[in-house]
Amino acid sequence: MQGDSRIIEARHAFGLLFIMVSISVILGSILSEVAFVNSAPLYFYIPIWLVSFSIPCVAIFGKIRRVIRAIRGRMKGSVMWPTDAKAINGICWAAPFATIPIMPHSYQFLILLGIGLGNFSTYVLVKKYNRGDNREQLIVGLISLASIPVAISIDATILAARHDIAVMFSRILISIAYGAGGIYALKE
Repeated sequence: MQGDSRIIEARHAFGLLFIMVSISVILGSILSEVAFVNSAPLYFYIPIWLVSFSIPCVAIFGKIRRVIRAIRGRMKGSVMWPTDAKAINGICWAAPFATIPIMPHSYQFLILLGIGLGNFSTYVLVKKYNRGDNREQLIVGLISLASIPVAISIDATILAARHDIAVMFSRILISIAYGAGGIYALKE
């Protein structure tokens, strides 16, 4: 019974984390677009994204130590994975992001790919090695991967006129993926 309550607590914690990421990405996307439209200097974007993540993080996790403990506990399970599993998971998360400097014009697709592969591989490895069923991560991963062709087609359609809108749309797709995963985790 104790194990079941920990699983529920961890799922709830990750649901809140995913909702926080979703809100942060939407907030950052909107504020970044406002900054872009008003020709704000590049150094404005760092504080915009820091504030966009800080406000929801403090609002959601500021008073909930149990949530943070549950997230940490669930993440500790990956420490016990075999080295090759850790390497595969790390490559799935990091390789798309590491490719951004080589292909900067495709960064919004590479971010979707990194989030998609990272969450999907984590789901598969947690299921295999920890016998967990973190479907919220599966949902985030699959929606992110399925969003890549949508983002590419939007980018190809809008690119000539408003590349900034195409980038913002990719960020909205990320927010939708995390929001869907978060809502699933909280309802489950």
